[in-house]
Amino acid sequence: MSDIRPLEQDDIPAVAEMLQRILRKRRAPAPQGMRDYLRELFLDPPCREDDIRSLVHLREDGTVNGFMGVLPMRFTFRGETLRSAIGGSFMVDRHEDDPYAGARLLRAFQSGPQDLSLTETANDVSTSMWRKLRGTILTEYSLEWLRILRPAGFMAAIAAHAFAPAALVQPFARPLDALLRRRGSPPQWTHVADGEFAQKALVSEDTDIAETMTLIRSFASTFALHPEWSHTELERMVVEAQRKANYGAMVRRKVIARGGKTVGFFVYYGNRGGIGRVIQILSLPGHEGSVLDTMLDDATARGLVALRGRGQPALVNAMLGKRFAFVHASSSIVHAKDKALLEPFTAGQAFLNGFAGESWTRLLGDRFD
Repeated sequence: MSDIRPLEQDDIPAVAEMLQRILRKRRAPAPQGMRDYLRELFLDPPCREDDIRSLVHLREDGTVNGFMGVLPMRFTFRGETLRSAIGGSFMVDRHEDDPYAGARLLRAFQSGPQDLSLTETANDVSTSMWRKLRGTILTEYSLEWLRILRPAGFMAAIAAHAFAPAALVQPFARPLDALLRRRGSPPQWTHVADGEFAQKALVSEDTDIAETMTLIRSFASTFALHPEWSHTELERMVVEAQRKANYGAMVRRKVIARGGKTVGFFVYYGNRGGIGRVIQILSLPGHEGSVLDTMLDDATARGLVALRGRGQPALVNAMLGKRFAFVHASSSIVHAKDKALLEPFTAGQAFLNGFAGESWTRLLGDRFD
C-alpha cells in the first residue's frame, strides 16, 4: 500500500532525479549541487517549523514517487500570527501508474497544522487538484505580465531560447530596434521609444543586503496580511535570491521621489539583449505607476529587450494603460481552514508571491552544474 511521510535525508537523491527529469526536463543526472541545495532548502528551510515539513509519496515497495516541497512561513493579520506552508516543486513520477498519488499528496499537505496552505507555482493539472480540494484561485496574483521594450531583439531572444544557433541573428536586431525606437515616435504596445520614460522615471539606486531587508519589511507592512520574518530568516532569503544564473545578473534598486523619500523597490534579473525576470516590485500606495516607469527605464538603459514578472492586484491596476500584456502560466492559490482568512487575499490586501512565496529560491532560475 502507498504511503505519505515527511521528507528524510535519504530521499534527497530520488527527489533530485525527479525534479531534474520532470520539472527541469533534463536527461542528465541531477548534479550534486542540486542535491545539496534541496537538502539545505527543504530539510532546514529559512523559516523552520518542526511540524510543517516537506512530504514524499511512496510506492508500495517503499520507493519515492512523489514530492511536495514545503516552505513554512509566518504571516501576521490583524495582530494575530498565522502559520503558513508554501507548497512547490509538486510532482509525481509515472502518475499513470498511480493516478491518485498527486491528490493524496496535496490533501496531506493541506491537512497539516498550518492555518494557510499556499502556492504560487501551480500548473494546470495541480490547479485542478487544488480547486477540487476547495483551494481559492487568486486571479490577479496569478497573472504573468510582459512588457516588450525592443521588439526585434525580443523576437530574436525568443528564437534563441528555442534554438540556440538563432542567437547569431541577435546583433542584426539592434539597428532595427534603434529605428523603431527613434526619439519622438508615437507610443506603441510593441516597444518603447528612446527616452520615453525620461520625464516619468524617478531616481533609483542600488541597495545592499541590509537595506534590501529593511525595504522589504517596510513595504510588506503596508499589506493587511504580510510575512513576519526574523532577521536571520529574511537575510538568508535575500542572500540566496542573488543566485539565478539562468536569468542573468541581478538588479536590485530602490526608487526615490523628488523630495528624497523612498517610495518603491524592485528586483529583476537580466543581461543585455535578454528578457529580464522580475521577482518583486514593491511601492507605497499610490506610487505603483512611478515605480513601474522607473523599473522600465532602468531595464531599457541596460539594453534588455523585455521584462516579465508576476502580478499583484495594485500592480495590475497600475499596468493598465502602460501597454503591458498579460497571460496565465501558473496559479497562486490559498487554502484556509478558517474561511475568514481568505478576505485579505480576495481583496488584494495580502502580500503574496516573490519573497512571500518560493520565487526567491535558487530552484527557480539557477544552475547547479
